[in-house]
Amino acid sequence: MTIHQTRRTFLGRTSLGLGSLALGSLLRGAAPGVSGFPNFPGKVKRVIFLCMAGGPSHLELFDHKPTLVERDGEPMPTSVTEGQQIAQLQGKELKMLAPQHPFQRYGKSGQHMSTLLPHIGSIADDICIVRSMVTEQINHDTAHTFMNSGFRVAGRPSMGSWILYGLGSDSQNLPGFVVLTSEGGAQGQPIAARQWSSGFLPSIYQGVKFNSGGDPVNYVRNPDGVDRKMQGGLIDAVGKLNRLQNEMVDDPEIATRIQQYELAFRMQMAVPDLIDFSSEPASVLEMYGEGQFAKNCLLARRLAENGVRFIQLYHRGWDHHGSIRKDIPTSCGYVDQASAALVKDLKQRGLFDDTLIIWGGEFGRTPMSQGNRETAGRDHHIKGFSMWMAGGGIQGGKTYGATDDLGYNAVEDIVPVHDFHATMLHLLGIDHKKLTYRFQGRDFRLTDVHGNVVKGILA
Repeated sequence: MTIHQTRRTFLGRTSLGLGSLALGSLLRGAAPGVSGFPNFPGKVKRVIFLCMAGGPSHLELFDHKPTLVERDGEPMPTSVTEGQQIAQLQGKELKMLAPQHPFQRYGKSGQHMSTLLPHIGSIADDICIVRSMVTEQINHDTAHTFMNSGFRVAGRPSMGSWILYGLGSDSQNLPGFVVLTSEGGAQGQPIAARQWSSGFLPSIYQGVKFNSGGDPVNYVRNPDGVDRKMQGGLIDAVGKLNRLQNEMVDDPEIATRIQQYELAFRMQMAVPDLIDFSSEPASVLEMYGEGQFAKNCLLARRLAENGVRFIQLYHRGWDHHGSIRKDIPTSCGYVDQASAALVKDLKQRGLFDDTLIIWGGEFGRTPMSQGNRETAGRDHHIKGFSMWMAGGGIQGGKTYGATDDLGYNAVEDIVPVHDFHATMLHLLGIDHKKLTYRFQGRDFRLTDVHGNVVKGILA
């Protein structure tokens, strides 16, 4: 045992020790990145992912299909659906359902979008709509897992963790990867904490969920009778004990523990100021609008200003299996204004050009109706759906890719999830093939053995 500890101690005190490398960076206040990254100058420094959990219907929002209008109520051609994976409509009579709300063109670019999204329409010339996304998982939880980690089974690191692992954090007083949630509009599917897990990466790269009510972070306030000086003394004492242990065993998780205690102490000062919107001009508050998603979007901008690397906003309210005509305007009403306000605010503050903004869900919805005609909805759909992106390195005012005339199959410039991940990493200055982590004898990466940069959307 003594021989083992002596060897580990030696390694921990030299440049060969992972623990010592991590610890040195942690004590400077921010999560460390991997040496050698970025591989090349990136177009952006951070990512804000507006995740519309539940599967927003591309056919009601971004992918105009006149053929569905003409053939509303007709049987879906078996040549299109035969042998295809369908969720709740498997074995049912399949009939086409026209888009339930009209489309119009927005901006100088003439982007075709739903009239349910007038605010996002106002930024049409800033966004690139990708209409040819495809994924591999047809149920919510596994589809979120695949979108977040590039793998269908839980346990792999999330994309936010991969990015934080590669580039580290620019924030001294806040986590480098923050998750925010809101809800409203339709059935709210649960979002498991494993969606922002660091998987087999050191837990320093884990996402941190901020609460939507009360204190944004649990226990951010000192208990009664404990002042900041007393709290600081406790943190120092615990830190010394952890460093002594780390010298003996050189464990990255001990380095993480030290960082977590010290970061939490700094967060006690930073977080109250972060969530205090009283300094925001009335015009900015009005621009974002009301509701938790609006607050989260404004908070996302403030997190971006404070050096947070990856910010993920989940809005749970897009699972429209029924009553899509009535309910999807409500879903849009929760997010339309604030999504556009975030883009406009980032532009006004000079943050747009080095931020990547992403808007989309885990999959789309079927061209076929679900339920009776009066209360029809749409089922889950993975063969073609839409997302939009904006910010540094993205061509604004562009529509990329296409689905077939019925909105079923992506048929032009198809973008699998692995290609989406490769493109996101490319914009951050990371070659997706080089960002790897050895685990159980194998080098893993976010894109696994897949992925190509989607050059057609790049500025």
